[in-house]
Amino acid sequence: RLRPRVTRRLLAQITGRIVERFKPKRIVLFGSHAYGKPRFDSDVDILVVMKSKDTPAHRSALVSAACRPPHLPMDVIVLTPEEVKTRLAGFDPFLEEVLSKGRLLYEEAR
Repeated sequence: RLRPRVTRRLLAQITGRIVERFKPKRIVLFGSHAYGKPRFDSDVDILVVMKSKDTPAHRSALVSAACRPPHLPMDVIVLTPEEVKTRLAGFDPFLEEVLSKGRLLYEEAR
């Protein structure tokens, strides 16, 4: 099967599905599609910050199932606002890079 091209329009569709269904605080594109040079086989890496009582793995599976287009490999990480705060306070280099270098796809209006 042919993989869809990762375009602004495709990212907007993915973002729209997540926003509509999960009402997140923030969605950030990271990895090679946000910075660096994506190859044709690069997956799409997305961080979703939202309130949730589910386990991290269950949250990621739910969001991924709701938004992933067919034949597009995606890595969806879902953290709660509290988890983001805790991890940043602990100087998490991965999360710091995602939030500083990633491309903001959505942020909840305050």
